[in-house]
Amino acid sequence: MPERRTLLLTGASRGIGHATVKRFSSAGWRVITCSRHPFPEDCPWEAGPEDHIQVDLGSPDGTIAAVEEIKSRLMGGRLEALVNNAGISPKGQGGARLSTLDTDLRDWGKVFHVNFFAPVVLARGLRQELAAAKGAIVNVTSIAGSRVHPFAGAAYSTSKAALAALTREMAHDFGPLGVRVNAIAPGEIETDILSPGTEKLVESLPLRRLGQPEEVARTVYFLCTDASAYVTGTEIEVNGGQHV
Repeated sequence: MPERRTLLLTGASRGIGHATVKRFSSAGWRVITCSRHPFPEDCPWEAGPEDHIQVDLGSPDGTIAAVEEIKSRLMGGRLEALVNNAGISPKGQGGARLSTLDTDLRDWGKVFHVNFFAPVVLARGLRQELAAAKGAIVNVTSIAGSRVHPFAGAAYSTSKAALAALTREMAHDFGPLGVRVNAIAPGEIETDILSPGTEKLVESLPLRRLGQPEEVARTVYFLCTDASAYVTGTEIEVNGGQHV
């Protein structure tokens, strides 16, 4: 019987992350989750509490310390998949979009620590475990990373653009280790963090509907399995044709 594969996922508590946990769990994977919150009691996957690591990815010291905790939990020293899904997007008063003119410098720092630096720290810290499994890394970027979005703020958007560029650099650097690195860029996905006014955006999409978290999770799963064995350094858009 083959050894059970392991996924490490950040930002697992809702939306795309939640759907990703369910997709991998249903395929028999062990899922280790990272979040700044304690493990929620109502989450649906087995072994949740013992496979959950509470860490503030906005803290460089906390993230570095979490790498050692993750290593200690990886039986056999193998990690088949790392999905960097955690992301923060600060808003202004009443949920207003924060632009380059009004985003506080400290907010820029927090956003980049979670959305950009944490993926670097985790991937680099776990490179031996990923290499041992000939594993895969998936960075979750955004439709806002390639053009101005009506709701996503400037710090969030630029951090996601940087993450897309990082994906290319990581694919180059991790490739000789046998580790593939790709990104997915979701568009308007039906989660509880949608901004008011999204329904007007949907009217202009070729598919005329919001995406479902499960649809994004299936793309993540594809990029973490042998079905995509020769795919690396790319960003797959999951946006219902929003850019055409």
